[in-house]
Amino acid sequence: MEFNDDLLQNLLAILPEMLMVVLALAVIYLDLYLPPSRRTVTGYVAGVGMLVIAGLALLRPSYDAISDQLMWGGMIRSDDLAKIFSVMVITVGGLTCFMGIGDKRLRYKGEFYAIIIIASVGASLLSAAADLIMLFIALETLSISLYILSGFIRQSEDDPSPEMQAAANRSAESGMKYFLFGAFTSAFLLYGLSMVYGFSGGETNLYEIGPILAGTATPENNIVGGDVVAPILVALGFVAVGFGFKISAVPFHFWTPDVYEGGPTPVVSFISVASKAASFAVLTRFMLAVFPPDQLLEAGQSLSDWWVQMFAILAVVTMTLGNLLALVQTNIKRLIAYSSIAQAGYTLIGVVAIASQATAGDGAAAVAFYMFMYVMTNTLLFAGIILFSNATNSETIGDMAGLSRRNPWIALGMTIALLSLAGIPPTAGFWGKFLLFRAAVDANMAWLAMIGVLNAIIGLYYYLIVIKVMYVDRSPDDDKAIAMPAPYGFVVGATALAVLLLGTFLVTPVWEWASNAGTDLFIR
Repeated sequence: MEFNDDLLQNLLAILPEMLMVVLALAVIYLDLYLPPSRRTVTGYVAGVGMLVIAGLALLRPSYDAISDQLMWGGMIRSDDLAKIFSVMVITVGGLTCFMGIGDKRLRYKGEFYAIIIIASVGASLLSAAADLIMLFIALETLSISLYILSGFIRQSEDDPSPEMQAAANRSAESGMKYFLFGAFTSAFLLYGLSMVYGFSGGETNLYEIGPILAGTATPENNIVGGDVVAPILVALGFVAVGFGFKISAVPFHFWTPDVYEGGPTPVVSFISVASKAASFAVLTRFMLAVFPPDQLLEAGQSLSDWWVQMFAILAVVTMTLGNLLALVQTNIKRLIAYSSIAQAGYTLIGVVAIASQATAGDGAAAVAFYMFMYVMTNTLLFAGIILFSNATNSETIGDMAGLSRRNPWIALGMTIALLSLAGIPPTAGFWGKFLLFRAAVDANMAWLAMIGVLNAIIGLYYYLIVIKVMYVDRSPDDDKAIAMPAPYGFVVGATALAVLLLGTFLVTPVWEWASNAGTDLFIR
């Protein structure tokens, strides 16, 4: 396979990532030389810089041939899928920097903003990874950064209060759990990738591996057959474990509630969206490239038959268990943790639909659109949670009583986010779920769409409970207003507007963009 060797085009393909590295160095420099009282400047520099880079990422050129899209010796693929997910993760990285400014435990920590930027570099490269080596390096760049961020809160001499000590202990515990689970599943993923590498005769490029495994590339590499099919299934299982952990799919979800509850809330917001979006991007790309539905083995079986059945089962179990466990939660962050598990199950429906020849592009587009919606929605929700918890030192749902009277804008923003997660119009979540379920129906998997609808009804209940507590229940503190600092006002306003526009006026243009991204996946 030929790769694009034009230096300028190669540089443009990774320009956002290069700019983020420069921005991270600038943030570290400012943190070293600014006096402590002025170090919030680093947060503004990081946030504004990331949003500017996200805008520049939109200008990445598009190419019609895969030989033009594969850059840097085939290590990355510069297509619309990489572009849409890159814009997602860089944008949410910038918004997370603004949320960090409003957290007294993070606002003066320049290293916090630098690690957020480096994590965004890893997530962006992961979305574009077209080679086993790049895939793993980008994944670990993202993962190691998130492990550090999860345990970022430490006991401070300036604040020796019991509350600070408890927060530091929870953060350390969540970081350690995240690291241990992540290291364990990364070993599974790496072993699975090494098996794929071996079965393909030493090939690392994703778009070379698929034809070799199917026996259509070169006769001497036609090793799939007889007793070799079973080892390939084992390799697929190992890879599924690694990706399942990153997207919080059952049964690899155990880390999610504890990390969400114990980690710094701005970090949890970033983990819940950036890591999941990039992981779904690379999962979609990997499965279509290595186990494509349009290449058959000698027995007439498609390479995708195995993973479609596996991910369909994972989708059902993940969304059902996530919704059922969310029903009994009293901590808002744990509730959102189980909600995020359920959202991963919904998104897997789109991944399953990709394998259908009739809806392949629509399935990939539905995944991209849903992740775009989810990134904006969860960031909006976590911004509200941070403002509430900072004012009350509580994360209990019952303590959110009267929030609409203490600050109607926070309550309104959280309501928009909760309705979007539930799939209620005119929010973006309605179209996100509709497009996923439609892709499943068109792929002759109406049963999967029906289970998704039933789960959406279950999810609606616990989302409405939170809204009811904010607007109907009374609290002795109803007259105590909750302030909204300017950085949070920007995040809440921008994300709320995005969620509403994605559910109304921007549905068509964003869906067309996502459709182009889905179509690009099938260019070979």
